[in-house]
Parts: sequence; structure tokens; C-alpha cells
Amino acid sequence: MDLAALTEYVIQGNAPGAGTLTREALDAGMDPLDIVQKGLVPGMDVVGEKFKNEEYYMPDMLISARAMKTAMALLKPLLVGKEGASAGQVVIGTVKGDLHDIGKNLVAMMLEGAGFEVNDLGTDVTPEAFVAAVEEFQPELVCMSALLTTTMPMMETTIKSLSEAELRQTVKIMVGGAPVTEAYADRIGADAFAQEAATAVELARSLVGAES
Repeated sequence: MDLAALTEYVIQGNAPGAGTLTREALDAGMDPLDIVQKGLVPGMDVVGEKFKNEEYYMPDMLISARAMKTAMALLKPLLVGKEGASAGQVVIGTVKGDLHDIGKNLVAMMLEGAGFEVNDLGTDVTPEAFVAAVEEFQPELVCMSALLTTTMPMMETTIKSLSEAELRQTVKIMVGGAPVTEAYADRIGADAFAQEAATAVELARSLVGAES
């Protein structure tokens, strides 16, 4: 079965179409991992490029990500424990005191579309909760978002908490959000700064050594 149509549905943001084609591919006996890697991931890669080239904007990205998520809902139960199914484990959340989640949700969906196993802690996440999640999920990558200048310091506090728990050396840390800059990320000891979701996926792949 040709997965080019599935890729196109993701690019167009056609969630019902993506769900239908995914079911058809599974009914035809196609490997769930192939559906992800050959159908969904190429679609989200195109969406990311369009966003970077200002052909797509945030609403377009969200619509495409939802189409991908519709397909992933069918595939996830079949991918559990499957060799090579995950590009890596990610823990993501908006830091303590901050309730903004649109950007964080988009990054989480884009990472899922790129094959990562995402553990979304939500918003207003305390440093202790990040530490507990790293202990539980043993991720390769921790992603933190802040949309307020007043909550940015919680990123540094969280990184210090991970260091105190002797977990900092086990993970890569990526930060982002409207007020965050690369200089700030460097100053607080993060490994990477992502200005937007498409860049976040590329950086995540690079940080964990996953193939593009």
C-alpha cells in the first residue's frame, strides 16, 4: 500500500482522512512502524519545513499535528515494546507558575510525529515533578517551556534540581518559549534552545542521536 496519500493527509491536516488510511493500512497487514516512519514522519517533516519557510503558520501546524495524532492513536497500542519503534523517550512540560500550553502541546505532538515517546507533564510543573519524571521514565531528553519572563527562572531551578538529584548528566535539556533566548539557555546550562516546534524536532533528533 502506498503511504504517500497518508503523508499528504498529514500535510493538509486532514484528520479523518489520516485515520481512515491508517486503519486501511493496518487492515492490509502493514507494519505499524512502517506507517509511522514512511507515512507520518515524512508528512510532519514537510509541515516543519513549510513553517520555517513561512508557508505555514501556527494554526496550520496545529491542524497537521492533530491529523498525525489521530493516526498515532491507532498505532500506539501496536507499537508498545516494538523494537526500533521509538526515536527516544522525552519528558516535556511548562514550568511551575506558567499555565501556557499551546506551544508546548505543539512541540509534544511534533515530537510524537517524529517517532519519540512523549511523556507530557502538562503545565505548572514543579522542579520536583520533573525530577520524579526523569527517575520514572529515564528519558534521553527533557523539554521545558516558559511563556512568561517571571517563570523563566524556574527553568534554571529545575536544571539545578536535576543536578542535585544526580540526574543532570543522564539527560539532554532543551528549553523554549516566547521570552527565552539562546543566550539565556546557555546561561542556565541547557543543552539546546528551540525557537519553534520544527526546530525543536530537528534539535531533539540531534541531541539523542536519532536518524533524521
